[in-house]
Amino acid sequence: MSEATLAASAHTLSMNDLVYPKEKTLGMITLVLGLLAWAGLIVGTVGVALIGLAVGFVLYLFLQSTLIAYIKGNGVELTHEQYPDLYEQFAFCCDRLEIQDRPQAYMLNGNGGLNAFATKFLGTQYVVLLSDVVDAMADHPDGVRFYLGHELGHLRRKHLTGHLFRWPILWLPLLGAAYSRSRESTCDRHGLACCSTPEHAARSLSALSAGALRWQDLDMKAYLKQMHHTTGFWMSFHELTAGYPWLTKRAARVIDHNAELPSRNGFAYLLAAFIPYAGRLGGGFGLLMLIYVVGLLAAIAIPAYQDYTVKAKLTATVQQSEVVRDALGKYYLSQQKIPASLASVGVADELPNGTVVHMDSNTMVLTLTTAHGDLIYAPSRGANGEIIWNCTNGKGLKATQLPPVCQASPNR
Repeated sequence: MSEATLAASAHTLSMNDLVYPKEKTLGMITLVLGLLAWAGLIVGTVGVALIGLAVGFVLYLFLQSTLIAYIKGNGVELTHEQYPDLYEQFAFCCDRLEIQDRPQAYMLNGNGGLNAFATKFLGTQYVVLLSDVVDAMADHPDGVRFYLGHELGHLRRKHLTGHLFRWPILWLPLLGAAYSRSRESTCDRHGLACCSTPEHAARSLSALSAGALRWQDLDMKAYLKQMHHTTGFWMSFHELTAGYPWLTKRAARVIDHNAELPSRNGFAYLLAAFIPYAGRLGGGFGLLMLIYVVGLLAAIAIPAYQDYTVKAKLTATVQQSEVVRDALGKYYLSQQKIPASLASVGVADELPNGTVVHMDSNTMVLTLTTAHGDLIYAPSRGANGEIIWNCTNGKGLKATQLPPVCQASPNR
C-alpha cells in the first residue's frame, strides 16, 4: 500500500459514505424480520409477549440506571472546565458528524482496558472513554478522536434503539453477526471522519492489537499483510460467528474503504450457518446457545404437536358422537324428560372409534371416555327452547387439547 494512500485525507468521506453499504441492506432485512417476529410473538402468545416486554423494560430500567449511576458517580464529566482538551476533541467530532444535540461525555477509570462505549437512558445519550484509552493516545494527534467518533457513530445511527426492534432475530446464524460487523464498520468510518488522516485512524485501532505503548512502533504495512491469515477455515468460521471483523481488516478499511479484503473459506459458512449469533461471546458460546435454543424449541414444539394430534383425533370423536346428542335432544324435547339410558333412545354406548359413552340419567351430561381423556358434553336450554351442548374437558384431558369446535360456539 503506497505512502500516498496512507496519507489520503479522511475528509474526502461524505456524510453518506459514513454508512457501510452492507449495513443499509442488513439493517433493512433485520428490521423487517424483527418487526414480523415481534408481531408473531404478540399474536401467537395472545398478548402474553407484551407482559414479557413490560417486565423486560422494568429490568432494563434497573440495570441501565445502575450503569448510568456508576458513570455519573464515579466518572469525570468532560466539559469546557474539566479536561478542556478532551472536550474540544469531543466537540470537534460532534460537529464533524453533524450531531447538534451533543451527548454527555465522561471518562472512567479503565483499570487496564482499552475501550470506549456509547449508551443511553430515558432519552439521554452518553459517550464514555476509559482512562487507559486516553493515556494510550496521549502522543497520538487523532487517537481519542477516533474512539469518540466510533461511539458517536453508534448514537448517530441509532444502533441502541434499533437493537430492540431487531432483537428477536439477531440470534439467527450468519445474519445477526453480519449485521453487527456491518455496524462496527460503519462506526469505524465515523471514527475515521474525525481523524486528519486514514493512517491516524488505523493506528488508533492498532492499539487494540499492539497495546498502549507499542502501537507507536507498529509497521502498518506489515500489520495489514497479516490479513492473509484470515482466509483459513477456522479464522473464517470465528469471524462469521463474531460481532466484530478482525482488527487487521478494520484497519485496512479505514485506510481505504474500497480496499479488497481476502475472501473467507467457503466451508466455514456451512458450519457457521448452524451456530446462532451470541454477541461478543463468540462462536463457542453460540454452539451452547444452539443447544439451548433447540432444547427450548423442543420443549415448546413437542407439547404443542402432541396437543395438535389429540385435537385432530378428538374432532373425529365429536363428529361420531353427534348422533348421540341429536337422539337425546329430540327425546328430551318430545318427552320433556331425561331418558333412562342410551339404549332407550336407540344409540350404543360405544362409538365406532372405540370411545365409551356414558350418560348421567339425572343431568343428561355425556362423558366420552377416549384414549386421551374425558370429553364432557353438558346440555342446556337455548333462548328458543332448543338443546345446546356445551363441550368441556374432563379427567385426563387438557383444555389446550379440546378440538376447535369445543373452543368455539356451543353445539346445538
